[in-house]
Amino acid sequence: MAAVSVRGLDDWVRERLRVRAARHSRSMEVEIRAILVDAVSEPNPSEGLFTKLLDRFGDIGGVELELPPRATPARAADLYA
Repeated sequence: MAAVSVRGLDDWVRERLRVRAARHSRSMEVEIRAILVDAVSEPNPSEGLFTKLLDRFGDIGGVELELPPRATPARAADLYA
């Protein structure tokens, strides 16, 4: 494991780290390590907005929408316009 020192850290940043660590019931060192790991982690592609919404509201169920019939037939898109 590597050791890293951070010099010149403002007092207000250190205080915010201390409060944040206390809020998570962790030491400042463990909190800083968690922040760094989260900062350099690649986002999980399966955790997009739709997945988050589905996880949060999926138990509620969906709705069935009645779609009116089309007045005109569908036409293909003009890709050369």
